[in-house]
Amino acid sequence: MKAEASPTTLLARRVLKERFGLKDFRLKQELAITRLLDGGSSVVVFPTGAGKSLCYQVPAVAFKEMDKDSGSRVPEHSGVTLVISPLIALMKDQVDALLRRNIKAAVLNSSISRDQYLMTQDDLRNGRLDIVYCAPERLNSEGAMESLKAIPGGIRLLAVDEAHCISEWGHSFRPDYLKIARFAKEANVERVVCLTATATPKVAQDICNAFDIPPEGLFATTVYRPNLRLLAQSSTRETNDLAKLTAYLRKNPGPTIIYVTVQKQTEKLAKDLAGQGFPTKPYHAGMNTPLRTQTQEQFIASNDMIVVATIAFGMGIDKSNVRNIIHYDIPSSIESYSQQIGRAGRDGLPSACLFNLSTKDFHMRNIFTYGDRPSKRSLRLLLRDICSQQRKRLQPGDTFSVSLYQQSKEVDITQTTLGIIYAQLELHFHLFRSAGSQYSSYKYTTKDANAILNDSSIEARAIVKATAKSGSAKWTHVALDDLALSSGLDRKKLVRKIDDWNDRGAIELKREGVQSMYRLERPLPSTEDIDGMVRHLDEEMEDKELQAIQRTQALITLITDKKCFAKALAEYFGEGADVMREECGHCTWCETHEQIVLPDEPPQTPDPEKVKKVLAACKIRDDPRFLAKVAFGIKSPRIAAEGLYKSGVFESMNVCDFMELVKVFTQHCPDTR
Repeated sequence: MKAEASPTTLLARRVLKERFGLKDFRLKQELAITRLLDGGSSVVVFPTGAGKSLCYQVPAVAFKEMDKDSGSRVPEHSGVTLVISPLIALMKDQVDALLRRNIKAAVLNSSISRDQYLMTQDDLRNGRLDIVYCAPERLNSEGAMESLKAIPGGIRLLAVDEAHCISEWGHSFRPDYLKIARFAKEANVERVVCLTATATPKVAQDICNAFDIPPEGLFATTVYRPNLRLLAQSSTRETNDLAKLTAYLRKNPGPTIIYVTVQKQTEKLAKDLAGQGFPTKPYHAGMNTPLRTQTQEQFIASNDMIVVATIAFGMGIDKSNVRNIIHYDIPSSIESYSQQIGRAGRDGLPSACLFNLSTKDFHMRNIFTYGDRPSKRSLRLLLRDICSQQRKRLQPGDTFSVSLYQQSKEVDITQTTLGIIYAQLELHFHLFRSAGSQYSSYKYTTKDANAILNDSSIEARAIVKATAKSGSAKWTHVALDDLALSSGLDRKKLVRKIDDWNDRGAIELKREGVQSMYRLERPLPSTEDIDGMVRHLDEEMEDKELQAIQRTQALITLITDKKCFAKALAEYFGEGADVMREECGHCTWCETHEQIVLPDEPPQTPDPEKVKKVLAACKIRDDPRFLAKVAFGIKSPRIAAEGLYKSGVFESMNVCDFMELVKVFTQHCPDTR
């Protein structure tokens, strides 16, 4: 006998039909939503395109219905559902769709104007919003965090999209995500739902641990998609991969996404395919926003278009009839592969996913694997800079600012990796807390002089007095730090005034020199403590490097094993034999029972003559990893500063094993051994 549905389940079904126009829930949506409406927290692991967003959108609407039925809260104090997502385009698309359904939603990110920001803040203060979206980086701003904590009625539900980024064992760990769990506790969030398409049992457990979610709060469904035909082929360095690709595309028409590793390759391959008569466009993060948007819209509307893209393409794209996903280059992990093939065949019709296995890709994959880890020298320089004598005079509660752009060049660590290290110093060592960011330089050109002259505010008078200029110079520079100091006015109020002029069209404003702000939590460490921190950070980075290597190797093993691809994929994500008792019957292994073989093309032994040329071109002997990067072809701020990209030795040993190069160059850096 079927159990009677609970009142909260019935409410969820009613909201689904009346507000979203859908008849039934799919997979385990109803179970997860019912748990949330009953006050519990959940982790939702559904495949790409399986409707994860409804797991927070339905509760967001249902909360006010529950309050109305119970009379426990007035509408202005019904709280809000806060969605944390790293995808700006996805936020906008979801907000637009919700607004069309008369569901009050808004976004707080860098894409909105100051007027829109103020309007959203006013809506939040007065309980007019059901859902608000923001990026995880927003939680680095003290002001933003305080405004979110102060929402009348509180945060009823915190939804964390791409939640696998929380796990240090995940394929795209982002330390900023660890701050979300801290924020949830500090803001007294009522309940949490974490959503991801890719989570191994270990990653799912990490997510549960971060938010204290018990095992019964985990709702996972199979990654197996019976309509997807998983194919693979191998090629040697001599293989004409383009000819194989065009032959495949002629036999398998339809909307197609081809994934490559680097931006330059998207342009080249798209041009080559267009030359063969295929309607092809490139897509990567380096393209301007209007062109990216145009390409995305054309692809969604087309029935035969091919997009050659980096991983920047695909997230949040609502297109059900993608017929082919092709990995022209090796993805970084099984998780990335699974997430990307999940974009094929969402309409349930047969679709194919082709994996091209070639050792030609290993060089580029190794650049991504080894390029992020800084040397001990760089870590030591960074911590000495952070803990300078001047900053050591600061007391807990004081703030300091850093230009990560400038610091990156000085210590030879990429800005992305710097961000990860700063998060470790904040979360593991508790040295400081991120306090947002500010610009070091403001300049403007006047468009409506009367609007400025008629502004009688004290901040306006101070800015005009301090920036009086003569001559025909176009730009008026504002030394905000000096002005705040000399006038005694709050820097934030001066910034707000300049922003207000810009928003009203009185000036055209340019901001430059982004500086990250940090508030000290405790006195900065001594030289002895710095050495221990360097060792800890280096070990952490080494672990991350090893994990990246293991993840790529696990993917290669899956493709080259004597096993059904779909079954192996399901097992990787912790699914037992009860999910897939039989082989899928239509992957490359099942169709041929012939093993995909990785070509026997091992790395070459470092050539002593080439080593000598690198040493002759580069006199640096304080960092063997730096010399290995030069020889292998891994770009870094210091290599650029030394002018080594065009030296003839950069990338001259890219057929060698990177760690073998590090060993070789260590012999020539005696003080680092």
